[in-house]
Amino acid sequence: MPVYEYTALDAKGKTTSGIIDADGAHAARQKLRATGIFPIAIKESQEAPVKKAPRIVDLSRYLTRVKPAEIAIMTRQLSTLITAGFPLVSAIDALVPQTKSHRLKTILAQVKDAIVEGQSFAQALSQYSGIFSPLFINMVRAGETSGTLEIVLERLADITEKAQDLSNRIQTALAYPVFMCVIGTLVLFVLLTYIVPSITAIFMDMDQVLPTPTRLLIFLSDFFKSFWWVILMIIIGAGITLHRVKKTENGRYVYDKTILSLPIFGVLAKKLAVARFTRTLGSLLENGVSMLIALDIVKNIAGNVLISSAVQRAAQEVAKGQALWAALNEDPVFPQLTIQMIQVGEQSGELEGMLNKIADIFEKEAENSIMRLTSFLEPVMILVMGCVVGFIVLSICLPIFEMNQLIR
Repeated sequence: MPVYEYTALDAKGKTTSGIIDADGAHAARQKLRATGIFPIAIKESQEAPVKKAPRIVDLSRYLTRVKPAEIAIMTRQLSTLITAGFPLVSAIDALVPQTKSHRLKTILAQVKDAIVEGQSFAQALSQYSGIFSPLFINMVRAGETSGTLEIVLERLADITEKAQDLSNRIQTALAYPVFMCVIGTLVLFVLLTYIVPSITAIFMDMDQVLPTPTRLLIFLSDFFKSFWWVILMIIIGAGITLHRVKKTENGRYVYDKTILSLPIFGVLAKKLAVARFTRTLGSLLENGVSMLIALDIVKNIAGNVLISSAVQRAAQEVAKGQALWAALNEDPVFPQLTIQMIQVGEQSGELEGMLNKIADIFEKEAENSIMRLTSFLEPVMILVMGCVVGFIVLSICLPIFEMNQLIR
């Protein structure tokens, strides 16, 4: 059934807009009038199922992308409605007008139509793989198969909310250092390109050799003033090159291996990747997904090629009858704490709960590491800024002191 976008007037004469599903434009107008809304303009929505990535970059998709927080809210509301006894189609229909995201609203309406036409909920969601993750789709499929869709949706909401909460805490912790870095860079750029040249111009007419710091400052000032665009182009080019290299298999492997080998950030990246792996695997196993299928899903969302390869190799060993902890232990990418806790979980029959505990431990450790790192970054950045400003002041003051000595 087509979905239409409309602009209309309500009973009080106020302009309102939204979407509605109907067999045609005329039927959509009649359906709106029946609810006391008088349409002004109506057109069919052009949102199409995401089957493959477009070759041409569509900026509108990035500007109107569905945020993870919106998926979490939608999932929580859908779980609540189904738990309260709403049929799935009625629950989705009730969510459509409450959804703020226009794109998510359109997708939900089309998902509802697909279910009415006979598709399962998971099949309908799989048409929008760019919006709903493989974890989301496979857990919904498991919930439909086992008849526990409301429980699965509640757990999905918990997973999404925890991931979003961790992301928000990390962004909050990094916000001040990033802000200071950007502002400090802009201040230094203005000093070197505008302020310093006007002050050092008076030294150029002096009939004496300027101090080395002053000459260095003048050189840097002239360089930044004349070639700032070159520096900007190099930064942009490096970013584009890195992005393209990461798209290749070998480039992605080298990049991920480099990240994991870094002294501080590598440990942090490994903790976050392992936490994501164990959280997802535990949730899938809790909802009745078999071990091999669950491992096949989590290898695609680990966020690191080395860990994904390790999971894939472990899945092959598990298929041969080996224990999960032993299969993972063959690869050094997983911390020993993870291996030991998985071993205890398998031996005690509480693997799912142990996986969630591992995720809690590493998420907490990652958050604490980020907090410690930011607490160190702030004084270091202030110290660096102080040294740079001190160098500029010293470079300007040295010639002035020499001029005073000549006058005496």
